Amino acid sequence: MSSYASLLKSPGVARIIAAQLTARFPFGMLSLALLLHVEHVHDSYAAAGLVLAATSIGQAIAGPLTSRWMGRWAMRPVLILTTVLCTLSIGTIALVEMSVPLYMAIGLVAGLSMPPVQPAVRTIYPKMVNSRQLTPLFSLDASAQEIIWVLGPVITVFLAVQISTVTAILTAMGILVVGSTWFISSPEVGRVRIPLSRRKLGAVLGRPPVLLATVTGFLLIGACAAVEVGVVAAFGEGGSESGVILAIFAIGSLIGGLSFGHRPIGPTALAMRMLGVAIGLSLAIVSLNFWWLALTMLIAGVGIAPALAVMFAIVSASVKFSETAEAYGWVGTGQLIGAAIGSAIAGFVIDASGAPGAFVVAAAFAIGGVIVATVFRRWHPDLRDRDASPIPDTEPIAVQPS
Repeated sequence: MSSYASLLKSPGVARIIAAQLTARFPFGMLSLALLLHVEHVHDSYAAAGLVLAATSIGQAIAGPLTSRWMGRWAMRPVLILTTVLCTLSIGTIALVEMSVPLYMAIGLVAGLSMPPVQPAVRTIYPKMVNSRQLTPLFSLDASAQEIIWVLGPVITVFLAVQISTVTAILTAMGILVVGSTWFISSPEVGRVRIPLSRRKLGAVLGRPPVLLATVTGFLLIGACAAVEVGVVAAFGEGGSESGVILAIFAIGSLIGGLSFGHRPIGPTALAMRMLGVAIGLSLAIVSLNFWWLALTMLIAGVGIAPALAVMFAIVSASVKFSETAEAYGWVGTGQLIGAAIGSAIAGFVIDASGAPGAFVVAAAFAIGGVIVATVFRRWHPDLRDRDASPIPDTEPIAVQPS
């Protein structure tokens, strides 16, 4: 814990973490709010899953593009443009009742314009701390973001049940505006310049650790998305228990991140962390009893933040600084495609066979993550005796012949 305390004393670190958490807080609200809203309007979890899938696909497409744009046009212009477009799209979903295809279309636009706060801040981090502090900072970031998933679902369910699903969506939209404005105004956002990458879009996926993090992130977040849909279906649209269970899931991740996230990262680190998630989700299949789900979600959650911290660290250590934003964009794309597919499959399985099927889907995704991380562990860099700083960019130097 002392390493985390010293990190927060570093100039600007606590402020930038708080700003980016506020800007990303709506991400912990919007998926559940959209799920509840569309299910309420169309009385179908499959329809709600399709809208969530369209939104996530939009984010997935935008991830590498908007991240790369930050190297071309700087962070602030890209963040401002995406924040404005995303706010308008979310407001339209909340205030205008539409058919499912129209909801999907607007959801796609909302996803395409989600502000790329996560790639931006993880590109900024290596410029704020020394190399020894970078891995603990990634862990602290992954752990702190669980506050989003602890409070977000609880607030969303409370607002949706006590007032309306429209209020839940508009509240998330308001927080998005406030948080993004705070983050965009942070001095580091204007101070850190991302060098323009000279490689083609997507070339960074040729680096095995980036591909490993992208595929494993796809499976991890796919499992989490299936859990979210399954929990809501298990306790009903008006059940406050769903928010509590999802909060416990996130609390487990917070505990795991603070307890294990700062430990040295060896070649089997990702597989071991994914194994904990898979065990918890597999146990959840046994029963949908509230207390059993609370226990199994706590167990599963313990591995999430540590797994994410490993992904961030192995990506950072494997790419040039000019490629970091795009690399994190691709990792985010993998996670968002996982969320889209996980929620969509879970929605159709629930409509066909009931809520327990969603937890089977979640467990299958998590077990897949364990298999991928184990089979391709040779792609996993050993960071036990090295730091996670990006590879410096170098330029050829012209030399005059003598």
